[in-house]
Amino acid sequence: MFFQKEKLRKEFDLQFVNLMKQTKEEWQQAQSLEEYLNDYDLEVEAKRKIAESIHFYLYKEAKIRNVILK
Repeated sequence: MFFQKEKLRKEFDLQFVNLMKQTKEEWQQAQSLEEYLNDYDLEVEAKRKIAESIHFYLYKEAKIRNVILK
């Protein structure tokens, strides 16, 4: 039973790391889109802030879970 828990933990940690990488890419895309715009757009800024907050929430959760990012 112990080995099943470890296997599940590794599997979910891998999914979690992939999710963190995906949200980081989304956040970086939102940042670059905001930089390329000539005028001020609230919708683009809101999307960037949402992506940023999701990424940092997952980062904090990774610290709590002791997930090792590679």
